[in-house]
Amino acid sequence: MRIIAGKNKGRKIVAPATLPVRPTTDLGKESLFNILNNYFFFDAVTVIDLFAGTGNISLEFASRGAVSVTSVDEFPGCVDFIKKTAAQLQYNNLTAIKADAFQYLEHLRQPVDIIFADPPYNMEGIERLPEIVFERNLLKPDGWLIIEHSKVHDFSQHPNFYQHRKYGKLNFTFLVNMTE
Repeated sequence: MRIIAGKNKGRKIVAPATLPVRPTTDLGKESLFNILNNYFFFDAVTVIDLFAGTGNISLEFASRGAVSVTSVDEFPGCVDFIKKTAAQLQYNNLTAIKADAFQYLEHLRQPVDIIFADPPYNMEGIERLPEIVFERNLLKPDGWLIIEHSKVHDFSQHPNFYQHRKYGKLNFTFLVNMTE
C-alpha cells in the first residue's frame, strides 16, 4: 500500500503478512479520497477509522493533515503496527486504540467529522453501524459515515443515505448527518 497525497505522498507502507486484514485497494482509496476532497478540507477534520487493520485509511488522513485521526482495531498486532508506522512518519495527529469498534462507538462522547468503517465483509452486525452512529449523534453537522462493504449489504434505505459507489468488488456507502 502507498500514501497517495500529503506530507508523505508516494511513500510505500509494507504491513506484516501476519496481520488478519483486507486492506482497501489503492484504487479504492484513491477514489474515496477524490470524493472526500470535494467536500472536506482535510486540515480541518476529525476522523475515526473503525476496523482500522493496517491503518491504510488512517495514515492517508494523517498525511493529508487531519486535525486528529483515531484508529480503532481489536487485534493487538494491527494497533502496534499503526502506532509504529505513525511514529516513523511523525504523525502526532494519529492515535491507535485497541478496542472493539461497536463498544468504542458506545462510549464515544465527542462527535467527529468522518467515521470510516471497514469491517470484515462476513462480520455479523454491520447493518447496526448507521443506527449506532446516528442514534448517538456521533457525527458533527454534515459529518459523514463511510462504510466499506461487500455487495451483500445495502444501506440505500437508511434516512441518512447519500450515495453508493462500487469499484469492482469494493463498495462504499456514504451516509451524511444532515441535522444542524
